[in-house]
Amino acid sequence: MRVPAICLLIFFYLGWASPAAGDEVVELQAAQVDPAALAVIFSGGERMHYAVSWSGGVKIGDIYLDIQKDEKGREGAFAITAKVKDYGPLRAFYPVDDRFVCFVSGPMKLPDRYEVLQKEGFGKKTTRLIRYDQAQRVVWYKKNKEDELRFEVAGTLYNEFSAFVISRALAFRLGEPIVVPTFAEQKRHEVEVALVKRTNRKSIFGNKPVMMIQPRMQFQGLYEKSGNTTLWLTDDRCRVPVEIHSKITIGALVAELVEYANPACPELVKAASR
Repeated sequence: MRVPAICLLIFFYLGWASPAAGDEVVELQAAQVDPAALAVIFSGGERMHYAVSWSGGVKIGDIYLDIQKDEKGREGAFAITAKVKDYGPLRAFYPVDDRFVCFVSGPMKLPDRYEVLQKEGFGKKTTRLIRYDQAQRVVWYKKNKEDELRFEVAGTLYNEFSAFVISRALAFRLGEPIVVPTFAEQKRHEVEVALVKRTNRKSIFGNKPVMMIQPRMQFQGLYEKSGNTTLWLTDDRCRVPVEIHSKITIGALVAELVEYANPACPELVKAASR
């Protein structure tokens, strides 16, 4: 089992996708997104740091996630950056230093470019470049120095990073899942994301109201990942993921928010600093 890869999958949708039903193509609609939450998430200064542990016990890594305005100055464009680092005993036998950057743009924050640099193990390096032409419904995929692959897709789509982020801004209604089309495993899948319940949960912000969110998983994902993934979002305009659980073959992986910054959410930044 590739533990570092699973750590990353806690966050993103590689194992969450379910095949589309029949020939129907489902698109995420603007009316299914909360504009206030979207504006805060993509305000251009959000930074999150998660500690990753196995079954809530031994810490095995860290995930750093930033959402910043595109450095090239494209209007409405942002870069979603994630860094994954090993921690503790894991470093001795399987060092990890991964970086992922997804560029999104437009009112629905669709991806147009995705860059991956993975340094896992001793001396092993993997690069990936995925380009998206949302208007022409085409995706290009290139791994290391292999030939670039071309995929025609049925509609607009997100990738695992941008799908996770846009899901935070969905206009949830209890019992009414929303489909987020996602390109994963070289296919377009339609991921159903649902609000399970509203409750309270302790985090770095204190004991706050949260939304318990789950994707509907129809098959076992990559890297021996199985069972459900659950995340808890603050039930406010900031929609911050404070905790994420992902069941695996043995136990579960837990990502807990330990640091947060966003000038658009001063109330949460203040609560986290107490």
